[in-house]
Amino acid sequence: MDFGLVLQTDPPAARVISLMKRAERHGFRYGWTFDSAVLWQEPFVIYSQILANTQKLKVGPMVTNPGTRTWEVTASTFATLNDMYGNRTVCGIGRGDSAMRVAGRPPNTLARLSDAMRVIRALGSGAEADLGGGTVVRFPWIGPGAELPVWMAGYGPKALKLAGEEADGFILQLADLYLTEYLVKAVKAAAVAAGRDPAEVTVCVAAPAYVTADDSPAALAHAREQCRWFGGMVGNHVADLVARYGEHSAAVPAELTAYIKARDGYDYAHHGRSDNPDTAFVPDEIVDRFCLIGPAERHIEKLTALRALGVDQFALYAMHDARESVIDAYGSQVIPAVNG
Repeated sequence: MDFGLVLQTDPPAARVISLMKRAERHGFRYGWTFDSAVLWQEPFVIYSQILANTQKLKVGPMVTNPGTRTWEVTASTFATLNDMYGNRTVCGIGRGDSAMRVAGRPPNTLARLSDAMRVIRALGSGAEADLGGGTVVRFPWIGPGAELPVWMAGYGPKALKLAGEEADGFILQLADLYLTEYLVKAVKAAAVAAGRDPAEVTVCVAAPAYVTADDSPAALAHAREQCRWFGGMVGNHVADLVARYGEHSAAVPAELTAYIKARDGYDYAHHGRSDNPDTAFVPDEIVDRFCLIGPAERHIEKLTALRALGVDQFALYAMHDARESVIDAYGSQVIPAVNG
């Protein structure tokens, strides 16, 4: 199993770069960041410095979207980084939750996302692509061997189908074992139905992880409070699904929708932060199911189970008060045990 570190690009950027360097030293192979131009600093500028200060770490957004940048600009940015540092980027992409809504626009449609993935992948790999209306372009400066994998994030049935049909990877932002099995099966089934080898779709599960010294009630309570924001972020996506399909639709598992009944709005000013006041509705059970908390042994046990479900990478959200210690604990205890 590969491991990734996910950060927000809060200033100072040097802090983000330092944590990514620390992660690579401890066996992490991927460095991801949020991508929301209003809320955080521009990630692609920072990726350049992360790549320059690491040896093999691959970087990318979790996730960008097809609405805040034109597709040829997105592809050119990735391709430039790959030309400079050797195919060390991944384009994580989705419909655009915070980036679009904070700018006063709705998330992109899946049809637009599909077109964008096709164009970005083709251009970033050195092929030509139609930008729309018959305008076909190709980057003349890309040399042989260029590649740009595109991994798609989503939860709903149509998004899962699109990921299986077209994406190089599937990003699932929760670590619940039941839901992971359910959603990964849907993606793999869509790949098979499209005539693809399901093994071609890399599966990345992303969730907060907080390693505690023991499993005392006090330690677990603190860890839950540091990770409760994640249930609120996922709940924001789930609310969209409920609005589209209904609360009791067979298209969305009840385990994913039941906990948001007490949800009361969402303020993106606190998006992805441990002090988010809009997440009080998230019960402890959801935190435990969606995240990885507790002593290192609990993390090892859950990661081993996720790997058995077909998960290729665990990307660790480190938006809490123990960033260095969780990176160190994963490097010294968790990663060697899972991959040993």
